Amino acid sequence: MNTLRIGTVQTMNVLRKIETGYVLTKEGEEALLHHNETDHELEENQEVDVFLYNDKKGNIAATTTIPAVQMDAYDWAEVVEVIPKLGAFVNIGIAKEMLVSVDDLPLFEDVWPNIGDKLFVTLGKDQKGRLLALPATEGVIAREVELAPDELLNQQISGTVYHTSREGSAILTEENYRGFIHHSERKIEPRLGELVHGRVIEVKVDGTLNISLRPLKQDSMGEDADAILAHLEAHDGIIPFSDKSDPDDIRGTFNISKAAFKRALGKLMKEGKIEQRDGNTYLK
Repeated sequence: MNTLRIGTVQTMNVLRKIETGYVLTKEGEEALLHHNETDHELEENQEVDVFLYNDKKGNIAATTTIPAVQMDAYDWAEVVEVIPKLGAFVNIGIAKEMLVSVDDLPLFEDVWPNIGDKLFVTLGKDQKGRLLALPATEGVIAREVELAPDELLNQQISGTVYHTSREGSAILTEENYRGFIHHSERKIEPRLGELVHGRVIEVKVDGTLNISLRPLKQDSMGEDADAILAHLEAHDGIIPFSDKSDPDDIRGTFNISKAAFKRALGKLMKEGKIEQRDGNTYLK
């Protein structure tokens, strides 16, 4: 029975030196510490703390580099490769990159992390006993967060997305506050692992934050108006929308609220760029 637990730190003894490195032993089990995985010369019978993992051949390998991400220990890991239908590989600080399986990523690949994004992960094993990186659950995040102070209301804040869905995106801020971005407060759905910058619109009684990625109303009006003009120009100067249109239809096309749509229409009509007739909007 193998008593060496991969994904953990173990204290082992140097059994012997070989051409490629050192053979380490503990309770009759062995692991290879390659020369590239240690900065120091080791002596026989010397004790050494190492992190254990499986090499490409499935053998137990060791490194004196101790990563923060281990079995049952969580930390941020940078995405270094993304492979469709397989998952994303993250760097936990050792030579071997760990896979975040497709099963632990969002259903739609367009919100999968990009290279350079960061995921809050621990280590686990697949059915074959190989190490995987596992994103933190909501329960784990709840143990990590700090209570946000009321003074954050209306302040700018940054955080990394650790969960994303059609309903909204959950982030962990740089100060370890939990934030939620409702789908109505974002124009596009952020990627898992993306660093986003927003504005605190509510500090809740439980110490969590509601955050908006949208600009202030006075700042967004011009942006929304430009989007409506571009849509008009792309559709021969007419769109089947007016200030009486259904809010869901407006959001489905322009990804803005009906109130924001009406403000933008009012701006464009005041500037003499559009007119409304029979439930439609026309470019002048």
